[in-house]
Amino acid sequence: MPASRPQPRRRLPPGQPAVRPLVWWMALAWASLPALANAQSAEQEPLPAPVLRPSPMLQEKIPEAARNLQPAYVFGDSISGQADVRAVIEGNAELRRSDTIVRANRMEYTVADDRVQAEGQVHINRAGNVFDGNRLDLEVEAFRGNFTDANYRFLATQAHGDASEVEFLDRERSIIHNATYTTCQRDNEASWEPDWVLKARSIHLDQGTQVGYARGAKLQFKGVTVLPIPVVSFPLSDQRKSGLLPLTIGLDNVSGFEYTQPYYWNIAPNRDATLSSTLMTKRGVNVGGEFRYLEPTYQGKLRLDYMPGDRLRDRDRWAYGVLHQGTIASPFGALGLNLNLNRVSDDNYWRDFTRRGETNRLLNSRLLPSDATLGWSGQDSTLMLRTLKWQTLQDVASPITPPYDRMPQLQWRYTPLNLGHGLDMTVEADTTRFEADPTLTGQPNAQRSYLSAEISRPFLSPGAFFTPKLKLHASQYDFDGALSNGMTSAARTLPTLSLDSGLVFERETQLFGRNLLQTLEPRAFYTYTPYRDQSMLPVYDTGLNDFNLATIYSENSYSGHDRFADNNLLTLGLTTRLIDADTGAESARFGVAQRVRFSDQRVTLPGEVPATDRLSDILFGASINWTPQWALDAAVQYNRETAHSERTTVAARYSPGNYRTISAAYRLQRGTSEQVDVGWQWPIRNPWASEDKGREGGRWYSVGRLNYSLQDRKLVDTVVGFEYDSCCWVGRVVLERLQSSVTTSNTRLLFQVEFVGFSRLSLGANPLQSLKDNIPRYQPLRQTTTVPSRFSNYD
Repeated sequence: MPASRPQPRRRLPPGQPAVRPLVWWMALAWASLPALANAQSAEQEPLPAPVLRPSPMLQEKIPEAARNLQPAYVFGDSISGQADVRAVIEGNAELRRSDTIVRANRMEYTVADDRVQAEGQVHINRAGNVFDGNRLDLEVEAFRGNFTDANYRFLATQAHGDASEVEFLDRERSIIHNATYTTCQRDNEASWEPDWVLKARSIHLDQGTQVGYARGAKLQFKGVTVLPIPVVSFPLSDQRKSGLLPLTIGLDNVSGFEYTQPYYWNIAPNRDATLSSTLMTKRGVNVGGEFRYLEPTYQGKLRLDYMPGDRLRDRDRWAYGVLHQGTIASPFGALGLNLNLNRVSDDNYWRDFTRRGETNRLLNSRLLPSDATLGWSGQDSTLMLRTLKWQTLQDVASPITPPYDRMPQLQWRYTPLNLGHGLDMTVEADTTRFEADPTLTGQPNAQRSYLSAEISRPFLSPGAFFTPKLKLHASQYDFDGALSNGMTSAARTLPTLSLDSGLVFERETQLFGRNLLQTLEPRAFYTYTPYRDQSMLPVYDTGLNDFNLATIYSENSYSGHDRFADNNLLTLGLTTRLIDADTGAESARFGVAQRVRFSDQRVTLPGEVPATDRLSDILFGASINWTPQWALDAAVQYNRETAHSERTTVAARYSPGNYRTISAAYRLQRGTSEQVDVGWQWPIRNPWASEDKGREGGRWYSVGRLNYSLQDRKLVDTVVGFEYDSCCWVGRVVLERLQSSVTTSNTRLLFQVEFVGFSRLSLGANPLQSLKDNIPRYQPLRQTTTVPSRFSNYD
C-alpha cells in the first residue's frame, strides 16, 4: 500500500458513532493555511498563559464513573459496516478505549455488545500489561473473553511467558492455561532459554489483589526442576499478600536438619500475621507467630514461640514478646500507654535459639526487660507511672549482676513555657521502688524519692551566648535492711551552679574552589557542686558517663541519681566549622576541648579511681563530609603526660553509588581493646560500568565485614560472602561467624537464591538479613525505588 494513502478513522462513542476520515482533517488543515500565513506575518502579541485542567485520561487508574463515558476509537486501512451497529476494520486495525488498546490485521467491533473479534498478529495493551496472540474474542470494557496462542508481559514486575490460551474473566482477573512465567528478559538469540521459569497447568492472575496462583506447577532453574509445586501463590507486585513465604533449610550439630516454613496472613491493610513451624530432627518441632497491628491511636506487635518437649534440654521451651505504643482518651487529657514485654522459658534460651533472634533481637540477649509505662501530659506538666522488671539469664561460667527492677516508678515533671523575664525552669519529682535479689547485688532494696529543680536565664545574641543555671537536688532513701554502718535511711541535698558561655565568629572564605562560610566558636563552661559524702549510698541506676565532646560540657559526670560529682571544673573548647555557602550543608567540623580541675575529686562509684590531675586529657574531634561520597569521623582522647592517646576512634566511608560502599574504622581503648572494623559491598566484575551494562552476563559483588582484634590477634566477628546479580535472579552465599561470649561463637554458612519477582529459597538462614545487620549502608540488590507507570509502556 502506498505510504501516501490516507487511513480512515472512525470514532465510536457509546450510542452515536461518527466517521472522520483522514481526508476530512487534511481539507480542514489546507483551508487554514492562509490564516496561518497571515498570523505569522502579523506582529505577534503575547499569548495568555495556558490553563491546566485535570484529565482522567492521565490518571494511573481511571475512575469507574469516568470509565463508562469513555468513547471507542477505531483505525485501519479500510473501515466498513453500519453506524451504531457494527464496524469491520481491515489492515492495520486498531481500537482504543480507556486504558485498553487492541491491534490486529483484521478486527470486527460490535457496538451493542462492546465486543471485538480480532485475528492475525493480535496485540493488547491494557494499562501497561501486554498480550500478543493469534485470535481474540473480547468484551472491551468488561474485559471478558479469551485469547489463543498468546504471550504476555506485566508492567509492574516485567514478568512474561507463553500460554495456549488466556481466559479474561474481568478487568482484574484472568487464567493462563499451559503457561510459563519468568522475569528473565529475552535476548536476540533464537536459542534463548530463561535462567528460571515456572511452568504450570494453569496460572490464575488477580491484578486487584496483585496475587498469582499456579496449579500443577514446577520451578526450573538452569533447565533443572528444583521444586515441584502442586499449588503455589506468588506476588504480582511488592504489595503484601497472604500465602506461604520462602522456606528455610538448615543443618548444624545442635539441632540437626532444620526445615522452617512460614505463612504470611494479610488480615487487613493495617493488620497482618506471620505463622511459622520449624522441624529440628534432633530436637523436635517449634511453632511460632507474630501479629502486627496499626491503628490511628496505637500500634504494636505480639510474638510467641513454643517448642514442646525439646530433646536438647528435656523440657518445654517458650518465648514471648509484646510491643505496644498508643494513646488512650480520658476526661483528663490524652494518656500514653507503652509496653515492651519479653520473657523466655529458661537461662539457656539465648544460647539454643540463636535463629529466633532474627525476628526479635532481644532473644539473643541475657537481659530481657518487661517495661510498662503509662504517661499523661498537659500544657506544662507530665506524669509517668512505670514498672520495669528484668529477666536475667545466668550462666555459671560467667554470672552477671542483675539490674534493679522498678516496682513501680512514679515521676512528675513541670516545665512552664511562659515563665517570663526570659527564665527557663524545670521541676522534677520522682519516687521509685528498687527491687533485686540482695544475695546477688550485695545491697538492700530501697524506696528512693527525690525532688530536683533547676532555673536558668539564657542571654543570646547573634555572636554570643551566656547561660547561668542553678540546680538543687534533694533525695531520700528508705532501705529494707540496714547498711554496713547501721543506717536504714539516708538523705542528701546538693546545689549545683553552672555558667555556659561562648562566641561565634564568621568569615567568608574559599577552599579548593568552593565558597565557604567558616565559623570560629570558642566556648567556656564552668560548674560547681560542693562535696557531700555519698560513699555509703547504694547504686541503683547510676553509671559513669562516657568522656567525649558532648559530656565534657555537663554538670555531672554520672547518669542517674545516686551520685553527684563534687565538681569544681572549667571546660574550655574551640570549634570551627566549614559551611557550604551555596547549600548550607556542613562540609567539615573540627573541635578541641579540655577540663581544668580546681580541686581533687572525692565522690566516686565503687571501684572508680578519683581524678586528681588539674588538667584532663585533651579531646579532639573531626567530621568531614566534603562530598556526598566521602565521610570521615575521628575522635581522640590524648593524655599529655604519657604522650599517648587513651582512646582513639577513626572511621571513614566511601559510597560512590548504588551497591558500592566501603567503610573502615579503627578503635583503641588503651589497656582494654584495639580493633579494626572493615565493611564493604562492591562489584568485582567491571566495577566502574553502569548498572545496566554491568548486568549483561551478570555481575558479581563481594560483601562482608571483618572485625579484627589487634590486641588478641584474632577475628572477633566475620561476615564474608558473594552476591551474583543475573538478569532475573540473585544468588547469595555468606559465611557468618559472630562472637557470642568471650570463649564461644556461632558459625553459619548461608545460601540463598532469589528469583526476582517470584520468591526466595534459603539454606541455613536468610543471608540478606545478616548483610543488612552487619554491613553499614548495605543495599539489597534489585531494590525497587519507583513504581512503573502505564504511560511508560503506552503504545
